[in-house]
Amino acid sequence: MTAAQKETRGFQTEAKQLLHLMIHSLYSNREIFLRELVSNASDAADKLRFAALKDDSLFEGDSELKIRVEFDKDAKTVTISDNGIGMSRDEVVEHLGTIAKSGTAAFLQNLTGDEKKDSHLIGQFGVGFYSAFIVADKVEVFTRRAGASAEEGVHWECDGEAEYSVETVAKADRGTSIVLHLKDDQTEFADGWRLRSIVKKYSDHISIPVVMEKEQPMPEEGDDSEPPAPEDEVINTATALWTRSRSEVTDEEYTEFYKHISHDFAEPLKWSHNRVEGKLDYTSLLYLPSKAPFDMYNRDGSRGVKLYVQRTFIMDDAEQFLPMYLRFVKGVVDSADLSLNVSREILQKDPNIDAMRSALTKRVLDMLEKMAKKEPEDYAKFWAEFGQVLKEGPAEDFSNKEKIAKLLRFATTQTDSDAQDQSLVDYVERMKEGQDKIYYVAAENFNTAKNSPHLEVFRKKGIEVLILSDRVDEWLMGNMMDFDGKQFQDVAKGALDLGDLDTEEEKKAQEESEKEMASLIERAKEALKDDVADVRITHRLTDSPACLAVGEHDMGAQMRRLMEQAGQALPESKPNLELNPDHPLVKKLDMEPDEDRFGELIKILFDQANLAEGGTLADPATYVQRLNKLLLELSN
Repeated sequence: MTAAQKETRGFQTEAKQLLHLMIHSLYSNREIFLRELVSNASDAADKLRFAALKDDSLFEGDSELKIRVEFDKDAKTVTISDNGIGMSRDEVVEHLGTIAKSGTAAFLQNLTGDEKKDSHLIGQFGVGFYSAFIVADKVEVFTRRAGASAEEGVHWECDGEAEYSVETVAKADRGTSIVLHLKDDQTEFADGWRLRSIVKKYSDHISIPVVMEKEQPMPEEGDDSEPPAPEDEVINTATALWTRSRSEVTDEEYTEFYKHISHDFAEPLKWSHNRVEGKLDYTSLLYLPSKAPFDMYNRDGSRGVKLYVQRTFIMDDAEQFLPMYLRFVKGVVDSADLSLNVSREILQKDPNIDAMRSALTKRVLDMLEKMAKKEPEDYAKFWAEFGQVLKEGPAEDFSNKEKIAKLLRFATTQTDSDAQDQSLVDYVERMKEGQDKIYYVAAENFNTAKNSPHLEVFRKKGIEVLILSDRVDEWLMGNMMDFDGKQFQDVAKGALDLGDLDTEEEKKAQEESEKEMASLIERAKEALKDDVADVRITHRLTDSPACLAVGEHDMGAQMRRLMEQAGQALPESKPNLELNPDHPLVKKLDMEPDEDRFGELIKILFDQANLAEGGTLADPATYVQRLNKLLLELSN
């Protein structure tokens, strides 16, 4: 395409919706547009500094990186410029025509139509550059990539509607200038003092100087002297925040720095700032967000901390420093022990990385442990957002399994609430005398799990059971095995043996009822031989006539359903039907002389037991026919 040509393009459909929402949402704090644009300019400068490690010609004779903020009261414009890496034409189309790389569809599904709620969602999503449209009705971008010729500049223009234009123009200096044409009711931002106060408030911590022209005092009346020549001044501290002492940094500065590196509008829940000296020499500043991002469960999404080496930016998403189950942690790591030309391959092979990863992982877990003990309300907020991700930990991080286990929270029969607020430490403290196992029940939702027939004997004896209903729970339990020397036991697996929790009288009564019902068991086995592995008498039921149990070493019913939904081929596995010898229906069944009728009734009990544990019937129509036939007989 020749330099003279101008191209008009349309936004993607999802981007169009999001842009419309950005422009029309009622932001309670419109000044954040400047924070976002200054943060982007800072990132561009960081990226140039890193690229220049391999090719210093990219500096084009100007290695003094800075961000400039200008305004024009008469033209009603604000301009933010940087001499960072800049963008090529293709990069402009890719980055400014898309709004977000991933998660846009998921974001839009969460929109409610309530402008106030939706503007808060936008804040969680983080849209950076597009916050310019909160205050501007037209935005222009002039940019040229470092190393490209002056004729390869790009001019991007958009008035916030469905289209934008891209044009190749001449641009002598590298970097990017963003010109905001302010809306008529936003001209307050075309003011030097206002812009200065916003930069000081939100961007003081940025390590790149933010420059503005010095405000000159108004000349006194009758003063005909020449006005002083324009003079620049740096209006931010321009010192990397993480290099400062903790005592020098205010909570407000920590909070704004988090928003800068994460592009999150919400405040962080907690942070940890540490300097390590000795065998390894590095500084870390790690944050726990207060809200989960939309792509939290996309394990291929970008994650990790910003990596600096001796204050020089290296990469945005250095995922090698924290395990996958801590992918929600944001922050900065600045090391003196890595080479400046670090690549991902070197990071994977460097033994120092393993040592730092181990130390940083413990740092995050210690932060969580401290919060759980001293600020349980904050920990409850954290758990509500990130608990399911933390549950991935025991399978991924064997060395910290016990530490992670103490941080886990569950719903239990102690509270019968779906709030996951009970720890394993609390459970063990409440265990009955003679209890040597931690019992749990798993189902696809809380109500199904809470009302499971498998809990009946536990409720009768006052034995606490963990109620698991998250998709990750059975996988978690498959990797936990034990806690504090106590094994985990699925109440729906194997034949129930409560050991010392049963009295001698109860054990004797159980043996007698098994003998009495021996003929019933044989008849049931014959009638259900194609559907079950075994039929047996159980003492885990008090109110229900029957339940299903899988074998001791078989996959749990809930895990099996999840695997099948995911398209996994699994070997055939039949459940065991357990009958309650004290239930009137089972006693009546034992006295049924007609074998055909007995077969129909036992199959109804089998199907009901399947439904009670959240399963689906292989042949629902036949079940309904059997039930209707039984109802007709009873009504005659």
